[in-house]
Amino acid sequence: MFGTYLDDDVEVLLKDISGLVKPLGTEERERLIQSGIHYSEMLPLEYEPTDDYMELYKLALDKYARITADSVGNVAEQILNEKEDKAVIVSLARAGTPIGILIKRYIRLKYNIDLPHYTISIIRGKGIDTNAVRYILDRHSPDMLQFVDGWTGKGAIKTVLVDALKAYPQIKADLAVLSDPAYAAEKCGTHEDFLIASSCLNSTVSGLLSRTFLRNDIIGKDDFHGAVFYQELLDKDVTYEFINKIVSYFRFDTQYSECSSHQLNCGLEEAKKIQKEFGISSINYVKTSIGETTRVLLRRILWKILVYSLNDEDNLGHIYRLAKEKKVEVIQYPLQNYKACGLIKELSDV
Repeated sequence: MFGTYLDDDVEVLLKDISGLVKPLGTEERERLIQSGIHYSEMLPLEYEPTDDYMELYKLALDKYARITADSVGNVAEQILNEKEDKAVIVSLARAGTPIGILIKRYIRLKYNIDLPHYTISIIRGKGIDTNAVRYILDRHSPDMLQFVDGWTGKGAIKTVLVDALKAYPQIKADLAVLSDPAYAAEKCGTHEDFLIASSCLNSTVSGLLSRTFLRNDIIGKDDFHGAVFYQELLDKDVTYEFINKIVSYFRFDTQYSECSSHQLNCGLEEAKKIQKEFGISSINYVKTSIGETTRVLLRRILWKILVYSLNDEDNLGHIYRLAKEKKVEVIQYPLQNYKACGLIKELSDV
């Protein structure tokens, strides 16, 4: 185990590559990505949030603790209803890890059932960590695996999951998320595009772990995918501040509902419409949802940000703040499924 997650909360199936990879600045990394180097073969410099930004994060945590906690409860009940006490939570690192911990905590607190929880890497364009999958299958029944992430943007990770698990026909590509505005997940807390406060930060709300890494010179054929442990940020770690806050809002007497998927993948259709309207060469440069817009603001170079309202400080205040810091234009646009959408700058414009 490495990182700051507690052993009781999750088994981290990642290789510690601390000190082996030099992080790159945003502009250099953007040029390399757009020249064809895969994003998983490098790591970004960690964004150092300002004091003002951390205040916004704390406000967001307070404001959205209730809907986050209720969404955790909704998803947890759906998992138990289907898989009962044999469920195995497999969260997708890194955004899914704190969500998997929250689901595990809810079930343990309400039902006194201690479900196994693993976190593993899945990478767009590379697939799932097959060594981690084999590790889990050696210990558990394949039909009990429940994959967990934080939210859906366009539903890209769901697509990667489906493709990756074609090699494992005994495993269902069953995804559970808290926020599913793309209508891409089998289980969700809500289809509302709401702010999950953990999306506002990087490693400091994710056990001080980097995003996952895969490059042949560092990750061997028998290794798990890699991640860096940022021990130097120990004094800034708010991972359990986030987790404990949401846990304190759990309600165990609420009636929960199923996740409707009657508009399956409508989020992807909206992303394609935006791509066409703004003349963007790749759908990968269209980052829909509050969570995805926040992440690309922290890691990539953006051209524009589309928001459903220019006057929604409650939902979008942190996005307005980051956009101002990074000098990115924010424009109002009639979004249907989402509250925000980030458009990545093309290489020729960087």
